[in-house]
Amino acid sequence: MQNADKGNAERLDGKDLHIGIVQARFNANITNALAKACLQALADLGVEDENITHVLVPGALEIPVALQALAEQNNFDALVAIGCVIRGETYHFELVANESSSGVTRVSLDYQLPIANAILTTENIDQAITRQNEKGRDAAYVAVEMANLLESLS
Repeated sequence: MQNADKGNAERLDGKDLHIGIVQARFNANITNALAKACLQALADLGVEDENITHVLVPGALEIPVALQALAEQNNFDALVAIGCVIRGETYHFELVANESSSGVTRVSLDYQLPIANAILTTENIDQAITRQNEKGRDAAYVAVEMANLLESLS
């Protein structure tokens, strides 16, 4: 039986990785904090600034098409989706949360490219604020680990 799994330190080595980030502007106070935490964690993991492409889109529903455009460039080892959807009084919350998440997954599977999903879906602004730093950091770790895992499997 062949073991394609690298050790934890190797899986979290971002050196030479190219990462794309798609960030929604809607709920910018939250998405900016998510992006800041993600970028800091990527730096901590060894991903160089010049190997990061960071693009902004209007909202969470636009994230998948921008991820697809980046995936089609075939220049990235992993992508990160950053957004924030906060429940309101209408069904719109479910639509945006479900469709943005589904789109992220579809792009990842269609292009066999890891995408760390850091689109927060919360009941209120306080929940979003509580999660913004940890979720942004976690997205960076997921992107780097999955990029290295898929490389080891190819």
